[in-house]
Amino acid sequence: MTESLLTQRPFSPWKQGLCWLMLLGPLFFLSYGQVNTFTATRDDVESLVFAWERSIPFVPWTIVPYWSIDLLYGISLFICTSRQELMRHGYRLLVASLVACAAFLLFPLKFTFTRPETLGAFGWLFRQLEQFDLPYNQAPSLHIILTWLLWLRFRQHLNRNARIIAGGWFLLIAVSVLTTWQHHVIDVISGIGVALIISYLIPIRGEWRWQRPTWHARRLASKYGLGGMLFLLAGIAIPCGHLLLWPAIALLAVAAGYAGLGVTVFQKNTCGNLSLSARLLLLPYLTGVRISRRWFSRHSAQSNEIVAGVALGRFPGKAQQDFAVFDLTAEFHKGNRSAQRWQAYPLMDLLVPDIAHLQTAVRQLQQLYRENDKVLVCCALGLSRSATVIAAWLLAEGHAASVVQAVELIKSRRPQIVLTPAHIAILEAFSKEQLCQTS
Repeated sequence: MTESLLTQRPFSPWKQGLCWLMLLGPLFFLSYGQVNTFTATRDDVESLVFAWERSIPFVPWTIVPYWSIDLLYGISLFICTSRQELMRHGYRLLVASLVACAAFLLFPLKFTFTRPETLGAFGWLFRQLEQFDLPYNQAPSLHIILTWLLWLRFRQHLNRNARIIAGGWFLLIAVSVLTTWQHHVIDVISGIGVALIISYLIPIRGEWRWQRPTWHARRLASKYGLGGMLFLLAGIAIPCGHLLLWPAIALLAVAAGYAGLGVTVFQKNTCGNLSLSARLLLLPYLTGVRISRRWFSRHSAQSNEIVAGVALGRFPGKAQQDFAVFDLTAEFHKGNRSAQRWQAYPLMDLLVPDIAHLQTAVRQLQQLYRENDKVLVCCALGLSRSATVIAAWLLAEGHAASVVQAVELIKSRRPQIVLTPAHIAILEAFSKEQLCQTS
């Protein structure tokens, strides 16, 4: 009852944004300053710096973009257009401060360069910074984490031209942590990693959902999990092998999807786009599936028409302007591909959809077909997920009187389809549901 009342209350960006600012502002300066002061008293603080970093120039004027993040931090809390966006953004900023400060305590590092004396206005800005920012809060760079989180919010509310200008400024902020001699490169790299993980784990839209996985899903989860652990161990054991942690995280995230989180790990919306955080964090896996799609589709047609106006095929490699696209992949990003209409209903690869998902997919296909002359139903290769949904649609629309007829019709148009006994079983269950509803 209380939650219902809260969701019905009007959203006031100024009032609620001010509340978040009053919480986050003091918390940031208090925690960051106290941790810095404490670390300065320790005798176990080391440094990690590459020899070539000595060639990074000191550029005094970049203190201006460096300082500007404080202003942008405050503004970001007042540009959100919904309660959920503001809450999730606030949680991200809160977690960023807590995670960074915990890392500063557990793995303290020190900046080692001596900054040249700077005069004038830029010198004054450096002196103000030195009053509360000692060179001990290094990795991960909280400045880099916040730069990424703030940029995600601003880009959401800017048009194309303004986004380019703002993107350039945020890039300048990121570079300024090096050119003001505030951070070493390792701080930047670790900051980017932490920022991506935070923005991925706290999505602005959608929710994490878990459902009990099938035996086959658990088996796939164990395989991806094993692959992720091997990369993780290799990244830890091999000298300078930290880059292997990236594919490790990507594979472990996919393993979590098969273990019960499902398609939520890809953060794909109904327009066919994955979130930017998911695209970057899962890039090693997403690159692998794109290579796999191209390799295994070398000798198959892009699509085949099953009945008039409905085609079955693989995920489009280019524009499909003559077709509306019904996208059943969870792992592919629409990007700038164009179509009459693009609608996504993500399903996990290599899994047989349950009856509820199959019924929902068929209803959406029926609606899309009523509103468009031509519809392309696609998955990665156009062999299983899309074939299953089209078979169910053929049954629902009366184009086939039985599952056997539906499968034979599809195979006559696209012989490469792969429907296992499990696919056939779910189609039989779907057919029985259809009979019960019409009787």
